[in-house]
Amino acid sequence: MTETARLSPGDAAPDFTLTDDAGSEVSLSGLRGRKVIVYFYPAAMTPGCTKQACDFTDSLDSLQAAGYEVLGISPDKPEKLAKFREKDGLTIPLLSDADKAVMTAYGAFGEKKLYGKVVQGVIRSTFVVDEEGAIEKAQYNVKATGHVAKLRRDLGLD
Repeated sequence: MTETARLSPGDAAPDFTLTDDAGSEVSLSGLRGRKVIVYFYPAAMTPGCTKQACDFTDSLDSLQAAGYEVLGISPDKPEKLAKFREKDGLTIPLLSDADKAVMTAYGAFGEKKLYGKVVQGVIRSTFVVDEEGAIEKAQYNVKATGHVAKLRRDLGLD
């Protein structure tokens, strides 16, 4: 398996501007001065991705109170993301990276093992970006279930 370039704490977070589920543009640089949790997930409305998005939604108020914003990014088109938000009552911003350029810049797209086979795809990953735009935490191959609780512990919030 060839490794995709991965980010490490201290690296500059690649800036991006992506379209959200409502058709508005969201830029990472527009959130400077706040900590941002950027997480990449494979596909809206799948069981694991739904669990993870619901966990982030359930934690959003307390994360924002602690100074964090949350951005969920997948290769889904904005229309599908809008259905995902509506179906599951999600309150986190959902961004579309249809060409996977942002995922690639973060090392969150590439070769991975799926049911014992090597495939190209989204590597479920989470990044914490500090107020100045540097990577504070880079977590690759995270599990959908229990990830938000673990992240909260890692950030000293629980």
